[in-house]
Amino acid sequence: MKGLKFILAGILFGIVMSKSEAISWYRIQEMFRFQSFHMYGIIGTAVVLGTLATYIIKKYKLRDYQGNPIVFTPKEKSVPRYLIGGTIFGLGWALTGACPGPMFVNIGHAYWSILVAVAGAIGGTYMYGLLRDRLPH
Repeated sequence: MKGLKFILAGILFGIVMSKSEAISWYRIQEMFRFQSFHMYGIIGTAVVLGTLATYIIKKYKLRDYQGNPIVFTPKEKSVPRYLIGGTIFGLGWALTGACPGPMFVNIGHAYWSILVAVAGAIGGTYMYGLLRDRLPH
């Protein structure tokens, strides 16, 4: 029963993704073709909420669910790294019509063809884990 709050958070996430149409392949294609503001509005809202949440966590020194302090470590600024990673992520998103979170929501909607994308995402993550020490960071 310890993980119940995380299961409920996942269910809420799935409902929000479904109701906002963020899992819709057509909405994602509209975004990449610059035909609709819908997805940009969702992404912009997520960025604003994430920024606000980070500010609140830092200001009030909030702790995680186990009582440990939440620490933000500065990241190395490497423009080529972010450009390459962002391009790979964006191409995968444009080709499959789903980013990682909504892929699992699509499974919940019984869109079984998304399993190919999920397998590719898991395989790519596994391959990165194998090659991480050999890649430029």
